[in-house]
Amino acid sequence: MGTFEIGIRLGSISRQRVNQLTAKTHFPKPAAVLSQGRVWLAEDIEEWISVHRAEPARRPARAAER
Repeated sequence: MGTFEIGIRLGSISRQRVNQLTAKTHFPKPAAVLSQGRVWLAEDIEEWISVHRAEPARRPARAAER
């Protein structure tokens, strides 16, 4: 999985944002660095997403909206 695919998987974020995330120490290390760019194992990315990009909790409805 390359940076483009990671961007798509994270909700179509920009290439710049993907590069910011992949530079952080808590992001998985690339499985390989090729002349076309870095590549990661899909399993590593999916695990990172499940830990660091969990769905936000829903807020309860306010009394005025009921």
